[in-house]
Formats: sequence, C-alpha cells, structure tokens
Amino acid sequence: MKRRNILIAAGIGVVIGYLLNNNAKKLTPEKALETAKETFQKNGPINGSWIYMKPKRLEKNGIIYDTYRGGISRNIDGENKQFDFYIDIETGAIIDAEPVVA
Repeated sequence: MKRRNILIAAGIGVVIGYLLNNNAKKLTPEKALETAKETFQKNGPINGSWIYMKPKRLEKNGIIYDTYRGGISRNIDGENKQFDFYIDIETGAIIDAEPVVA
C-alpha cells in the first residue's frame, strides 16, 4: 500500500511539474507588450501602446499561433501613425504587424 501511494504521489508531482513548466514559458500580456515596444523602438520612438489581455488564435501562412493582439502609435513625418500587431505567446516574436488605415 505504501509503495502504491508513493508511485501515485510521484506521478501527480510529475504532471503538476509539467503543467507549471509549460505555463511558465508563456509570455504574460505585460511582457508581450514590453517585448513588442522594444522591437518597434528599434525603428524610432513610440507615443503609445496597448494590448488585449486575452489570447487569440491567429493563422498565418498555414500555421496556427497563440497570440496577443496589440497596438503601437508613433509620430512619423509629423503625423501620428498607428500599427496593430500580433505577438506569439510562446516565442515573443511578432507574427504580423500592419498600419491601421483610417
């Protein structure tokens, strides 16, 4: 009986460890926005930013990504320009970025 309980406890520990480790690798919305801002700032200063807190699935080039959707605004040639982006939750890579057409 003791051996069985030890094996069950070890199995539960492995499952919990896997789940915690898997979730720990994913970006939080705050970290995703910080990463996106760092990437966009390489091309010049930004004026503002936002991000949706709820993940969204995005299909791009036949691949499905779990992403956060966000936006950046910047002043380009005296005009305020806005860009929407999708950032991969797993890698922090920007999957798609497009200017917002007014």
